[in-house]
Amino acid sequence: MLILASASSHRAELLERLRLPFQVRPADVAEKALPREPPVDMAKRLAEAKALAVHRLIPGAVIIGSDQVATLDGELVRKPGGRAAARRQLEAASGRLVQFDTAVCVCAPDGSIQLENVPFRVQFRELSAPGIEAYLDQEQPYDCAGSFRAEGLGIVLFERLEGDDPTALIGLPLIALSRMLRRIGYPLPD
Repeated sequence: MLILASASSHRAELLERLRLPFQVRPADVAEKALPREPPVDMAKRLAEAKALAVHRLIPGAVIIGSDQVATLDGELVRKPGGRAAARRQLEAASGRLVQFDTAVCVCAPDGSIQLENVPFRVQFRELSAPGIEAYLDQEQPYDCAGSFRAEGLGIVLFERLEGDDPTALIGLPLIALSRMLRRIGYPLPD
C-alpha cells in the first residue's frame, strides 16, 4: 500500500502522474521553523516528520512525506492565504530570484527512510502592478507559496527556471520519488 502523507491537492495530482494506486492520509505535523533553521533543513525535517507520523499510524505501508520551503533573500515565503498578501509577495519577487527547497521522504514498511531535498529556483521577470492584479484575478493562487501556480498561468510571471525536476517546484519531486521507490523495490513502470 502506498500512502501520501499530505493534505495538498497539488501533491496528490502530481503523484497521480505515476499511475500508481495510493491513498491520502494527511499528517498532523506543525509546520513551523525552528530558530535559525536553514530552509533546506526545515523542508527535510518536515518531510520526514510527516512520513513518520503516518507510518506510526499505518505500519507496513510505504509512506511518502514532502514539504516545500520557499525563500527570498533568506526570508521564508509562505502561502499568502489571501489577495493582499499574494500581491505583496509578487511585488517583492518582481525581478528577483526565489529559492524553493522541496524535500521528499519515503518511509518503507520496515521503518527505514530515504530523504532528499530537490532545489529549484525561479527568476521572476519585472512585474507591473496591473499585471499582478490581472494575474491574481485569473489564478487566485492563495494556497501556493510564492503566490503563483507554475503548472498554470503563473508560468507567465517568470524569466527563467533553474532546477533538475520541475515537479519539485509544484511540491513533489517525482524524479527523486521514483528513484526512492525503485530502491525499495516498489513496482514502477519501466
